[in-house]
Amino acid sequence: MNRNSLGSLPLSKAITGFVNFKNAEGLANTSLATYKRTLEKWVEHVGDVEIGTITGKDITDYLSWLRGEYTPQRFNGKTHPLSPKTIRNVWITLSSFFSWAKTEFNLSTPMKDVPPPRFKRAPVEAYTQDEVERMLKSCTYSKEAKTQTRHKFVMRRSTAHRDQAIIMMLLDTGLRALELCSLKIGEVDAKTGKVEVKHGVEGGAKGGKGRVVYLGKASRKAVWRYLAEREDGENSESPLFVSRGERKFTPDTLRQLIKALGDRAGVPNAYPHKFRHTFAITYLRSGGDVFTLQALLGHGSLDMVRHYAQIAQVDIQQAHRRASPADNWRL
Repeated sequence: MNRNSLGSLPLSKAITGFVNFKNAEGLANTSLATYKRTLEKWVEHVGDVEIGTITGKDITDYLSWLRGEYTPQRFNGKTHPLSPKTIRNVWITLSSFFSWAKTEFNLSTPMKDVPPPRFKRAPVEAYTQDEVERMLKSCTYSKEAKTQTRHKFVMRRSTAHRDQAIIMMLLDTGLRALELCSLKIGEVDAKTGKVEVKHGVEGGAKGGKGRVVYLGKASRKAVWRYLAEREDGENSESPLFVSRGERKFTPDTLRQLIKALGDRAGVPNAYPHKFRHTFAITYLRSGGDVFTLQALLGHGSLDMVRHYAQIAQVDIQQAHRRASPADNWRL
């Protein structure tokens, strides 16, 4: 079968080839599952037709159907339309699929006739310094307990040093949840602060992009203090952070931990990715440049970094309005 005749390949087989290709690139399992699920949902709608017959109109009609007629069933039993961001993500997946098909089968991509759906980016949430300090303090002691037979009391939490190290590392590096959970002890140099984020399944780096990030002195101390308590603290192949039962952290258990610490500290809407936003905005406020920030965050493009830069600039403008000597002194 020559390359051009592969345009008659059913979509289902082409999707299998695409997912295998992405797997070979080293994409994380969660990303692979998202690609597969999105493309299979698309095939359910358009049918298992030949890949070479898909047109730009077919893609446009599908995106319009998702926006206007499709109502997914949620896990909580409620039904509401897909968000504009989710529809944009479908477009991104289809674009990636047809870019692969263009190279693999020498086919013209129908995506050239389909503009990316617009969406309003959700506001970026960041922690304040006071919120982070309260969460760090909440790591040390349990909530105040009340009993009928004794006075109120609090207990020191056995995971205090671990939880503080997690918060400090998330804040200081801007790591994604999966990246933090995938780290091994040997990938963190507590002396120099160098942290090696591996690409793909092994390291959890999104888009198969590994990178190096760094910890400051306070964060290095927090990690060292935590590892000093671990029996396997010098085993380079052990997970950096483990939950109860010495099990490796997962993004879900990490989210549960951060939410619990936020609840204990009185910090609403606490979640791991919020530390990534906090790192990015604080980095720019402190004089960092967008290109270095892009490398530290592992972004393939400057789009999100520019968004952080816009927020940081607004903050600077607002701070200047409050602190302007000429205005405050009524000159």
